[in-house]
Amino acid sequence: MTYAELVQMYFERSNALQSYWTLYVVIIGGLLAFASMRQRRDRLTTLLVTVLFIFFAYKNQGAIQDTSKQRLVILYALDTAPADDNALVKVGPLQSILRPTMVQPDLAGIRNFHYTCDVLTVATLWAMERRRRVMAEEGKAATVGQPR
Repeated sequence: MTYAELVQMYFERSNALQSYWTLYVVIIGGLLAFASMRQRRDRLTTLLVTVLFIFFAYKNQGAIQDTSKQRLVILYALDTAPADDNALVKVGPLQSILRPTMVQPDLAGIRNFHYTCDVLTVATLWAMERRRRVMAEEGKAATVGQPR
């Protein structure tokens, strides 16, 4: 495998990683929009949406971790690629310029950020459900005191 192919593979994995994060943000946005638009309270729906989100978040987190590990392996291959004097582009100078810009984020930091977002999303879902319950109770209390 050539140095250029390794660089291309690195950026393909970077694009895949970005796609997983984009999908994650879109799902959270859609989920919270769905939850905020609901008028009636329904704990079963909230529970099912919570469970489905947790399943999605678990698989998404796994894909992000796997892709990050693949990038790490490619970075290792780039670091150990020999400078080929027969190549059209000298690898040595390119390697010394390009490699420092290819940073691998901390895998534990990625995991912790994802988990924090997951917990906050689930907490928000249930806070919205609680708000609907409180508003429904306040509505019932207001109608009980009104004459017919």
